[in-house]
Amino acid sequence: MSRVVVVGGGLAGMAAALEAADRGARVTLVERREKLGGLTWSFQRKGLWFDNGQHVFLRCCTAYRTFLDRLGATDQVVLQDRLDVPVLAPGGRRSAIRRSGLPAPLHLGPALARYRFLTPADRLRSVRAALALRRLDPADPALDEVTFGEWLARHGQRPAAVERLWDLIALPTVNVRAAEASLALAVKVFRTGMLDAADAGDIGWSSVPLGQLHGTNGARALAAAGVGVRLGVPVTGLARGAAGWVVSTGDGDLEADDVIVAAPPPVAAGLVPPGALGPVEDLGASPIVNVHLVFDRRVTDLAFCACVDSPVQFVFDRTGSSGLPAGQYLAISLSGADADIGRRPEALVRDYHQALGRIFPAARTARLVDGAVSREHAATFRGRPGTAALRPGARTPVPGLFVAGAWCATGWPATMEGAVRSGLAAARAAVPRSPGAGRTTDLEAAA
Repeated sequence: MSRVVVVGGGLAGMAAALEAADRGARVTLVERREKLGGLTWSFQRKGLWFDNGQHVFLRCCTAYRTFLDRLGATDQVVLQDRLDVPVLAPGGRRSAIRRSGLPAPLHLGPALARYRFLTPADRLRSVRAALALRRLDPADPALDEVTFGEWLARHGQRPAAVERLWDLIALPTVNVRAAEASLALAVKVFRTGMLDAADAGDIGWSSVPLGQLHGTNGARALAAAGVGVRLGVPVTGLARGAAGWVVSTGDGDLEADDVIVAAPPPVAAGLVPPGALGPVEDLGASPIVNVHLVFDRRVTDLAFCACVDSPVQFVFDRTGSSGLPAGQYLAISLSGADADIGRRPEALVRDYHQALGRIFPAARTARLVDGAVSREHAATFRGRPGTAALRPGARTPVPGLFVAGAWCATGWPATMEGAVRSGLAAARAAVPRSPGAGRTTDLEAAA
């Protein structure tokens, strides 16, 4: 039985540990924090649960959805029967991006034809651009040499259309605006998530705190799989010896035949031997900010919405998952939040409270009971041109050393789906399946 040590307890690390255990390995997972879940975590404030960010998924995220099933958490998420994104603007203006019952790519045609935030001419041009986008291959290296914004401009998309339509989807998935985003990543998002299959873009989200969805359920699944989990234990070094690896931790040394490092790029680069990963620090980072507002009464009946012509990007109703007995808790999610990441919490709460009042008039008269801010300075790598060459595969040049994380070469942007896929790829590379070893895993099939 091979011995595998997984460094990191985020989604990539948990997926890798479960897959390696399913393949018959003896697995130990080491996480420096006191909790599992990585960048998907929750915190408690004044008796309520808040998530650090609003992590949604799509129906096309097959590996992540199977991962949820592996955790026994499928009943703790909501998945739309049909894509329906309300889009609001100040002054009561409203539209929607809603798929019809037509086959792809016609399923979005009626929504684009009625999308009120574009002129009739821009709607027609957006349909032409979507059809052209569908003909591109996200694996084409040439697409990672230009920005999505440049491509959109060449295909007749005016700045207003980019801001009110294309960035509505690109920004929360690639975590930068179209003007900076790699065309390759944008093609992956739009083709896989919106254009290739009619139901691919149906949106899902957690109905419980993320700490429960991934952390509590993950701990239970890992224990059931026989994975040893060490929390609050930093890894201080990796050394390759004649008999395998020695993983030095703050709680003693661990011996392993194979090591999977499922940590952020700077941490991974500091642990592995020089040159094993290449210049992954050049991937850069893009931040996400969430502004949490608790009101004494309900100000909207929407479960979530997107916003245009406003600093507000997306709003999620998290009242139920927070444990709030009365009133309403809305979370404002801000992707690519370079302008807000360094601002003081009280200024962000004030400004976004006011901006939300221009979207939901009832928020102006409701009493703001509490306001809080959560930030991830390095939420994702920066999805700009040139990143494809910097993203490593699961195997490193060092025998027995593998890496995982949403920043690795999965073909996906830095998403929960990409994180899970990277963990599966690392486990498969580290522990080839032997006949009869372990259980047949649905996770492997999903990826």
